[in-house]
Amino acid sequence: MTRQITAQTRIAGVVGAPVRHSLSPLIHNAWIQAAGLDAVYLAFAPDREGLKRLVDGFRGGVVLGLNVTVPFKEEALAVADRATDEARASGAANLLLFHADGTVEAGSTDGEGLLLALGGAGFDPVGARVALIGAGGAARGAVAALLAAGAARIDVVNRTLERAQAVAAQHPHVFAHGWGEAAAVLEGAHAVINATTLGMEGQPSLELPLDAASKTAVVMDMVYRPLKTDLLREAARRGHPVADGLSMLIGQAVPSFEAMFVRPPPPEVDVRTLCEQALSTSR
Repeated sequence: MTRQITAQTRIAGVVGAPVRHSLSPLIHNAWIQAAGLDAVYLAFAPDREGLKRLVDGFRGGVVLGLNVTVPFKEEALAVADRATDEARASGAANLLLFHADGTVEAGSTDGEGLLLALGGAGFDPVGARVALIGAGGAARGAVAALLAAGAARIDVVNRTLERAQAVAAQHPHVFAHGWGEAAAVLEGAHAVINATTLGMEGQPSLELPLDAASKTAVVMDMVYRPLKTDLLREAARRGHPVADGLSMLIGQAVPSFEAMFVRPPPPEVDVRTLCEQALSTSR
């Protein structure tokens, strides 16, 4: 079906670098079409220094909003005029809303998506100990969401210890570790979460000492290209319950759509199946 773009068509999108791999346009455009909205959801890929210029050019409400992915999540919070409590607590934003008065509001729906994905694998955050791999914007959002949901301790493991320490310094019950401490961190963890791009198509695999983790620990990978990363394959082979990045992507997309279009997405659209089909044909 060819969609006609008019002067009245509302625009939303996703911004990242790179962004060609993103399934967000597929998800949101399927919802837009089913809802009968005169709107379109596009992908934007500015250079690494181009986010502020892009955001300033969209001010005034011509664009309703942008989802934000790597590497711009932390900068997205900085370029906004105001932010939700969730985004401030995260120190990063995955959603920018453009208001008619020219202001930009930063939000974070990653935490909601993360908790939905983990819950689907049977994880209860209350009183839990979590091993979190990575210290970027996605990891910051995970820390804030897990603590708000009742996690007792989060151990952040990162190759650059200083970045992990910067995350830990912002929150109680969060501790920073270098890569050499990964095995000790995984021991006793109730959940192990990859919040890096390692394992993504074109990136090296993430190798973790899963033999140190309890078999009941949920293993989650925020990467969804490929849907079954090497980490998840190994975790499943060892008998761990697993959660994939597609579950998180869809989980965060729902409140993002609601914020941009002021209505819930049509529940009859099976976006998971659409995404799985797209992933299988892109191999």
